[in-house]
Amino acid sequence: MRRENVADLWWRSAVVYCLDVETFLDGDGDGIGDLPGLVRAVDYVADLGATVIWLMPFYPSPNQDDGYDVADFYGVDPRYGTHGDLLEVIRVAHGRGLRVIVDLVVNHTSDEHPWFVSARRSRTSPYRDFYVWRDDAPDDAENTVFPGEEASMWEWEPETEQYFLHSFYRHQPDLNFANPRVRDEIAKVVAFWLSLGLDGFRVDAVPFLVDPSPERIADPHEYLQDIKRFLRRRSPSAALLGEVALDHDGQEAYFGSGGDELDLQFDFQTNVALYLAFVRGDPTPIVRSIESRKAPSDDVSWALFLRNHDELSLALLSEEERQEVFEALAPDEAQRVYGRGIVRRLPTMLEGDQRRIRLAYSLMFSLPGATALLYGEEIGMGENPDLERRRAVRTPMQWTASGGFSTSDEPVAPFPEGAWSPREVNVADQRRDPDSLHRFLRTVIAAYRSTPAISWGAFEALPCDAAGVLAHRMRSDLGDALFLHNLRDEPVDVRLDVDAQDDALLCDLLDSERPRPLPRPLEISLEAYGFRWYRLRGASEIGPEEAGPARA
Repeated sequence: MRRENVADLWWRSAVVYCLDVETFLDGDGDGIGDLPGLVRAVDYVADLGATVIWLMPFYPSPNQDDGYDVADFYGVDPRYGTHGDLLEVIRVAHGRGLRVIVDLVVNHTSDEHPWFVSARRSRTSPYRDFYVWRDDAPDDAENTVFPGEEASMWEWEPETEQYFLHSFYRHQPDLNFANPRVRDEIAKVVAFWLSLGLDGFRVDAVPFLVDPSPERIADPHEYLQDIKRFLRRRSPSAALLGEVALDHDGQEAYFGSGGDELDLQFDFQTNVALYLAFVRGDPTPIVRSIESRKAPSDDVSWALFLRNHDELSLALLSEEERQEVFEALAPDEAQRVYGRGIVRRLPTMLEGDQRRIRLAYSLMFSLPGATALLYGEEIGMGENPDLERRRAVRTPMQWTASGGFSTSDEPVAPFPEGAWSPREVNVADQRRDPDSLHRFLRTVIAAYRSTPAISWGAFEALPCDAAGVLAHRMRSDLGDALFLHNLRDEPVDVRLDVDAQDDALLCDLLDSERPRPLPRPLEISLEAYGFRWYRLRGASEIGPEEAGPARA
């Protein structure tokens, strides 16, 4: 990778912090998070070490699907503030070196969107062809996104006596991208938000957006390429981060040719491989997943994550593997949804074991690609099992021991109780505690950002005879790094033959240890669930501030 490309391709090494304005921080005391509250919290996100803020939908919406049922693509829900408030968020974020991306949710609209309100009233409506209609619903139209909640992808509209397509909920009719007018409208939406200074979009449910069915669009990827070309004409540095919940073979096409579609894709296959590896205490699934990645050019990459705002989907695992993970991480049926997912946050799945929690984040940040965190992960927030389905993991941010999210006695959603309540898990306490998860993640993020080999290098799994240990190396012309992770609950001694130049020095990236000559062979003792990060450098690369005496 050419060094001059590193800054231009900012998304390759991004640390994305995902937040829902509604549940992040309430600035006016009405119990609902808002943009003025977020302005006050931008410094917090920057201090954590994130480089990108991803805002979940803040558009006007009936809010039947946490804002993903959009009623106005150009608006800001008045509960959250105004366009002026959003501009202030962008201004403050840019001032702190943060980029801002927002959800582009254009697979469907709310059924309260003016386009659909008109379309459902008359077959002659000018917006009728903005949606997909049929006289008869296909027999094989089972809804696979929300099984048990929606039986079909087609809903009868009695006023005009036709069925309309909805890949998700019935109150979210799909747009018809075979209609050039729809494409033009979405281009206007993209242009509008870019004009306010946004740095790109997280594109929701991309495979549904480019569904190749006859009702939708002839060439499933032509439209995504159109969006990308338009995006770059309006903002050359803007990026598209796509949600493509497929395996690597399925995802490859969505990068396009040389990155003319998505710039970055969430890596769902490695996500489930991580959990399978945690359960088994065996790194093999991780190695297989990383080695199966394909990308058409150096201009595109993957985004790793452990949890997001939806269920943890295990759909990419085999039935046997899925049951193995269910039994270990979600033993109660109430913790599972749709036959494929877990509605728990990471700390509760790992039973609050800080060793395993920190191992998980160390692994994520050490693997090649960009990274993404869901708000509250940095303090180890848990879910609220009293809330239904996905809402269990969408509770308000826990700022202080009393909650700190709002001065209202009735926040938008209740906090969890017990061991995961704000009294036990909150930002204020952890920022003061040098041994907290928050402090740990700040350290790991700083190490990740100072080690470009992670996001730009080539992954190499090193031969290791220590059971349960992943030893891997990331090498590039931007640096050389070595990582060790013990996935088992027992100490282990690791012995590695590391190919390096004669004067190679070993620099511990997570410790204050001074650089020391690389032992031949390298022998390291790892505690249960222990890990190490090392940079390999030549003696001539060490600056005077690093070259003090080695720690005894």
